[in-house]
Amino acid sequence: MNFSLFSRVILTEDIPDENLVAGDMGVVVEHHLATPDYPEGYEVEFFAGNGETVSVVSVPATALRSATRKDILHAREQFAVTS
Repeated sequence: MNFSLFSRVILTEDIPDENLVAGDMGVVVEHHLATPDYPEGYEVEFFAGNGETVSVVSVPATALRSATRKDILHAREQFAVTS
């Protein structure tokens, strides 16, 4: 599936190294074409509830789906914030 730049996408798989879980929503910021060594993928930016960037991650296209009007945003704590 092709996703437009700056479109909202939803993870369909966990990415434990980044503390991201299936259902997290992000925004496409770059598209990577497939090569013989790597599948098609996207750079996706994930945000905290206050709008700060949590991470920017390379994600294979197969681990994403488009966000739809049927998706409801839900807050979860990713990690304890120290301040």
